Amino acid sequence: MLKLTSAERSELRSEAHALSPVVIISEEGLKPTLLKEIDSCLNSHGLIKIRVFGDDREARIAIYETICDKLGAAPVQHIGKLLVVYRPKKEAVKETLKSRNDSRGKGMGMREVTIVKPSPSGTKRPSVTKTMVKGNERVTQGGNVKRAKPRQKSSKKSALGQ
Repeated sequence: MLKLTSAERSELRSEAHALSPVVIISEEGLKPTLLKEIDSCLNSHGLIKIRVFGDDREARIAIYETICDKLGAAPVQHIGKLLVVYRPKKEAVKETLKSRNDSRGKGMGMREVTIVKPSPSGTKRPSVTKTMVKGNERVTQGGNVKRAKPRQKSSKKSALGQ
């Protein structure tokens, strides 16, 4: 089971407030197919709400603990028949690796850039255009697109072996 600090739990509760339940557990209880569904929801969303039908509070608590134990999730909140469960997304690791590659300039493709140019007189609305920029291009302060030039190498430094 994943452990959260009270500050993390509080922040997750506020995020979960606007969520709708993605899984509904009937009075029959927790079944293996429901566990698979909850697992896939946690993989894609990270933070989910589960509605449990049934009036037995002890059974709901047992279901809550079972979900957290078997799926390695953290219990966030249990109010009435609603359970809030959190587990970090598995895709979050892939996204951070991708963003690291983007920051180094590798693997960058076309991206859309919004260019806002003020009017020449200054009294009219600024012109807004969206353009596609390649990975080796940049937008100047004036709003023009320039291709990045390869860095020049010094003949003196290459002769010295640096």
